[in-house]
Amino acid sequence: MEREQTEFNARIQAHRSFFARLVTASAGIAPGSALEAALASTPREQFVGPLPWKVYTPMGYIEIPSDDPAFLYQDIVVSLGRDEPLNNGQPILHAFCLAALAPQMGDRIVHIGAGSGYYTTVLAKLAGTEGVVDAYEIDLDLAQRAQKNLSGFASVTVHARSGAEGPLPACDKIYVNAGASAPLALWLDALRPNGRLLFPLAPAEGVGALLLVAKQESGAYSAQFLVQARFVPCMGAQDESTAARLTEAFRSGTWPQVKSLHRNDAPEDHCWFHGQGWWLSTR
Repeated sequence: MEREQTEFNARIQAHRSFFARLVTASAGIAPGSALEAALASTPREQFVGPLPWKVYTPMGYIEIPSDDPAFLYQDIVVSLGRDEPLNNGQPILHAFCLAALAPQMGDRIVHIGAGSGYYTTVLAKLAGTEGVVDAYEIDLDLAQRAQKNLSGFASVTVHARSGAEGPLPACDKIYVNAGASAPLALWLDALRPNGRLLFPLAPAEGVGALLLVAKQESGAYSAQFLVQARFVPCMGAQDESTAARLTEAFRSGTWPQVKSLHRNDAPEDHCWFHGQGWWLSTR
């Protein structure tokens, strides 16, 4: 029995290691990265929903026909086991995002929309023992699951509340895994100089895109859209009027031209989109 368990563990670790290499390589990350190591050492089966595991597809959820964790080590979106569409997100998309966010050892990181804690675990490993991670999850059940899953990390605190409400700690990186209709002042104010915010800017209809905002030493903000994606809404970070106007902005197809973010109510002729107290520029 012990030999069988040892062989099983070795087989699953082989799947996990290949998954980590495949996901990071597909995201354009060189072999041997810290992100690859973090993914290779994180058992996804501990974070997804209860059996039977369900995979999200455009045609709805389909069941994985086995309790073998090897099935989970693919580029698939797996249900967290709730009636609403809450999932453990697409690995290649998150790898691409985390490479752009570039967490470093010793960083203070805020993770908003932590779910059951899978990508929070990856962030904690990237920040190391000298780093600190604050994870925010508004769903109480998921927050409790995240707390259990992250109990081995002294550097991580799980907050069972919205990350769209203050206070937030001053930090180096903010990773938001739920759609917002604006870069909240709360998030921008929390960023330290040279800090980065990555969040999905979400229209009322259609597909939005992930916006990377970097705070310069001068206090100015560069900004660029990375890739189009659809996320569940971030509670407290949605404004219906702004989201409706974002629908038209994204439909124009000009979102890749964005280069900077400004925090005022005086948009200039190079404005791509303006909200209350902020606007995105193509310069």
